[in-house]
Amino acid sequence: MAESMEWLLSDAKAVDGWIKNWLYQKSDEAILAPRLLAAMEYASLNGGKRIRSGLVCASARMAHKYSHKNTAGAAIGVAVAVEFLHAYSLVHDDLPTMDDADLRRGIASTHKKFDEATAILAGDALQTASFEVLCQPQLELLAEQKIELIGCLSMAAGVSGMAGGQMLDLEAETKSYDINEVTQMQALKTGALITASAVMGGIVGGGDKSLIRALSNYAKNLGIAFQITDDLLDYQGSETQLGKPVGQDNIRGKASYGGHYGLDGAAKKAQEFAEKACDSLQDYQEHAIELHSLAKFTTNRTH
Repeated sequence: MAESMEWLLSDAKAVDGWIKNWLYQKSDEAILAPRLLAAMEYASLNGGKRIRSGLVCASARMAHKYSHKNTAGAAIGVAVAVEFLHAYSLVHDDLPTMDDADLRRGIASTHKKFDEATAILAGDALQTASFEVLCQPQLELLAEQKIELIGCLSMAAGVSGMAGGQMLDLEAETKSYDINEVTQMQALKTGALITASAVMGGIVGGGDKSLIRALSNYAKNLGIAFQITDDLLDYQGSETQLGKPVGQDNIRGKASYGGHYGLDGAAKKAQEFAEKACDSLQDYQEHAIELHSLAKFTTNRTH
């Protein structure tokens, strides 16, 4: 990874350490369900890029430069909550009744490593763990902040976010979506959690309404750029690079930017949305270097 993205690696390391510590503490409470805890660990510590948690931390740092509230420790905890929710969504997405994927990040998906029932329960437990983490006293946040964070994350996860987007994605296998409907689907399925990550970081950092609005606009455009790049990688990437089967969206007839604009056109659209994301932060240029680098990384990644 380029030197300018070292901060993302550092945040990812801190998040992984927080998750390991949380799981270790839970091991004493899960005496009757060690298999479930093992599946949760497998799903949450499987080598992800941690883009969403990086968004939380980078947004919190940017907000901190304006609010002067030192909340670095709390940002890591909030980032863990986001990653737990993201891990749950991947476990359930991989199930045979959903995307039916045998691999995730180069290793067996959770239901293949364990079994379908355990994978479902692991996803359920990871989802609830994300909200448990947000309530922990060690985050040292105001009660009002915690309520706002819980509301933001729950909206991103439910019918107005990932769950609703996944439903639209499933329906897209048998329906013909126009580009506006594709954008709406992706904004819910992928973009909602990405937007929540940036907004939650802004909340943790004590950002004002203008800054939070700028972070939200940034992340909404970043989310579309991210999903378009994912679609392109599914068309053009290799299973070795991606760590999962390629071409599955095309096989299942899923709607995508690639299908509407062609590969070159979709790549151009991804760049356009990444640029729009960065433009949203024009009033915060000197403090938005990390978020600018993340937008570039999002569209240039190979996995």
